[in-house]
Amino acid sequence: QLLQAQKLEAIGRLAAGIAHEINTPTQYVGDNLMFMQTSFERLTGFVSTLCTWIEDAEREGVSRAELDEVAGRMKEENLNYLVGEVPEAAGQALEGVGRISEIVLAMKEFSHPPSKERQPTNINQCIRSTATVARNEWKYLAEMELDLAEDLPQIPCLPGEFNQTILNLIVNAAHAIDDVRKETGSHDLGTIRIRTSHDETWVTIEIEDSGAGIPHEIAERIFDPFFTTKEVGKGTGQGLAIARSCIVDKLDGEMTFESSPGEGTTFTMKLPLANVKRETEGAS
Repeated sequence: QLLQAQKLEAIGRLAAGIAHEINTPTQYVGDNLMFMQTSFERLTGFVSTLCTWIEDAEREGVSRAELDEVAGRMKEENLNYLVGEVPEAAGQALEGVGRISEIVLAMKEFSHPPSKERQPTNINQCIRSTATVARNEWKYLAEMELDLAEDLPQIPCLPGEFNQTILNLIVNAAHAIDDVRKETGSHDLGTIRIRTSHDETWVTIEIEDSGAGIPHEIAERIFDPFFTTKEVGKGTGQGLAIARSCIVDKLDGEMTFESSPGEGTTFTMKLPLANVKRETEGAS
């Protein structure tokens, strides 16, 4: 129930950002379609005039004055410009539709219905979807770098809870970078780097940020429920506790961190491949 409540809270917090992310490509899709409509009307008008002119020319011949008139009309309609710009506008509109589709798909994948049973999961896709959904949380503060192993196998996982874990860590990383910017007065973007890798036993996920780091005096408490260093009303202190519960208690994994105050933090999660092997052996 606590996890579901936090997930609903997260979706509510992200909703405005997602709406903004969708609105931006929607706006230039609309602008480009309007330009294409106007251009098409001009082109069809010119083609209609040209067809009439050709019919007249076939019957009566063509005078120099009439040729000049057609050339003038072409210049007036700026056909060379339209021929170059209309395909570009169509391409931008398609790009915008693709971006909207990407965001909607990411939101659908992020909002994976809760499940008590582990299922084969593409961890890389979970990370991509969550980073997309949370983009408005980090894009003004940090560059997002995804270094995801292409050969990463699917593993038994709880996608909904894993997505929530990645979201919590991305948001925490963005906040840590924001703290540095406020303290130093810098407007430079920080870095959030997410890496995945695997060996014969584990899939490893690392989330590294260039934020303020975790002070030594509170390092042992960050996974405690309700522990937070944020101002009242800006954090429940449940994010890291829920993340650790998901990785360690529910997925039989490991979760550790390394932090240097003033330099940043790296959270490392390891999820076992053992279940994949057992399921494969059982099926054979």
